[in-house]
Amino acid sequence: MYALRQWSVRNARVLEWLYEYFEGFMIALDPLWLLIGYDRIEGPICAMERQVKAALFDCQMCGHCVLSQTGMSCPMNCPKELRNGPCGGVRENGFCEVKPQMRCVWVDAWEGSVRMRNDSGIQCVQPPLAQGLRGRSAWLREVREKRDLGFFAKAGQHGGN
Repeated sequence: MYALRQWSVRNARVLEWLYEYFEGFMIALDPLWLLIGYDRIEGPICAMERQVKAALFDCQMCGHCVLSQTGMSCPMNCPKELRNGPCGGVRENGFCEVKPQMRCVWVDAWEGSVRMRNDSGIQCVQPPLAQGLRGRSAWLREVREKRDLGFFAKAGQHGGN
């Protein structure tokens, strides 16, 4: 799984592009999600999200995904779960002080963010993780947030990036 996680960082630009189109698809399905009910669809979507993101990113299902801001390197893979950059223990060779066999997720994040088309937002400060979101679908949370912010009216119900 670690090798696939490293592949995801090396291919951050392609994954960024795929995510933009996938997000547009999820947003377009908002009327369906409303019809079915977000609470009912959460389980199946979450199961699918867990499978995809676990394989590609070793996802921990924090419920507030920041992969697009961290070069496709999940900060929850940090043994200290740091969401805003590396600790002071990154070794000279870029490996983790806690798990010396693993590259620091923030070294990977920086390298992945450089590969992304747009400024990935790696320098933006992330809010603390809301523990109540753990195990929930970040995909559906994003769609709900965009609907609540009136994004659909502005974007004509498509990805609109």
